Amino acid sequence: MTSFTFRRSLTIAWGDCDPAGIVFNPRFFEMFDASSWQMFEAALGVKRQDINARYGIVGIALVDARANFMKPARFGDTVEIVSRVKEFRRSSFEVEHLLSVGGELAVEGNETRVWAARRADDPDHIRAAAIPDEVIKKFG
Repeated sequence: MTSFTFRRSLTIAWGDCDPAGIVFNPRFFEMFDASSWQMFEAALGVKRQDINARYGIVGIALVDARANFMKPARFGDTVEIVSRVKEFRRSSFEVEHLLSVGGELAVEGNETRVWAARRADDPDHIRAAAIPDEVIKKFG
């Protein structure tokens, strides 16, 4: 378990919602993806657009995403998303996202991501690569 925690607040826009004004569930996965990238940017001290070049990767590929929806978020709500890496493995890691509305947990999201690099023998394809120790250390 890592100690670095990333927090951000955002206001739910009408475009995030279905006609009833409730956040359309797939939008949470977009919020979680953005939070994962912002968390890496904050922890590594490297701008998002420079992470791939700095570490020789093509990205932090999403291979699994899941969520538990406990309370709706609505148009105009200010929500807080708290994200952290729960576990680093050799080439993959688990990210936890907790989204709260008015201080109450509304959505719990989890992602499995892979440190992805181009294959040396076929640069049109990607492979899982070992996550550098320096990256893991930045997450405490």
